[in-house]
Amino acid sequence: MKNDEIRALSTEEVQQKLQEEQQALQKLKFAHAISPLENPMKIRFARKNIARLHTEITARNKASENK
Repeated sequence: MKNDEIRALSTEEVQQKLQEEQQALQKLKFAHAISPLENPMKIRFARKNIARLHTEITARNKASENK
């Protein structure tokens, strides 16, 4: 997910997407522990998406505090 796509979402959608990404990351890690993933870079991409979502939530919280 790109930053522009994340900014286009509402706050509720961002939080929901964050939960989905965290669950997907847990599943990927579990699957990788059992047998190696075909593309282990998926774990890195999932972590980066989670970080992007966290960053957007933090930015929105700070923007609402400054108003």
